[in-house]
Amino acid sequence: MHTEASIRTYTGRYFDILNPVVKDVSIIDIAHALSQLVRFTGHTDEFYSVAQHSVTVSNLVPEEFALDGLLHDASEAYMADLNSPLKHSPEMSRYRTAEKALSKVIQERFGLGPEPPEVKAVDIRMCATEMRDLMGGAIYDGIHPFEFVVQGWPPEKAEQEFLRRFHELRFDRGERHRKGLDTTPALQ
Repeated sequence: MHTEASIRTYTGRYFDILNPVVKDVSIIDIAHALSQLVRFTGHTDEFYSVAQHSVTVSNLVPEEFALDGLLHDASEAYMADLNSPLKHSPEMSRYRTAEKALSKVIQERFGLGPEPPEVKAVDIRMCATEMRDLMGGAIYDGIHPFEFVVQGWPPEKAEQEFLRRFHELRFDRGERHRKGLDTTPALQ
């Protein structure tokens, strides 16, 4: 249903941002949109997408949290993102409320719970690493970046790698579930 708070997605769906429905969440829409969205409001030395950031986080967290890591910024596919100072200002409380509600719907769609602290810890270190490598050596106070160097991927590669990682995790999770090693439902 098309409402005032609906957007048209890459796959042609109408997605109501303020009243999200689980069945309307699409991994294709998420991968495509995140591959087009840039980190740090675009203030980087080169193109660097949220999709690439998400794939990297997914690869760095413990395997049991890999899907959480991949989808930790998935709400941005539907709402975009705001820079951190603005996002956390008192005036943006409605945005943060809508983002939390949307994140819960996305988590439900893919059989996830709230974001694990392990994901948040890697996310913060990735932020420090990205700032160092993509913002002229900027420092994220008190956070030690990873030792590897971040180099941006073009949007097409970011989208492909995001979907490849999702399907790899979906297969692994489905296999573990079928073998009785995982009690969460296999992804659909």
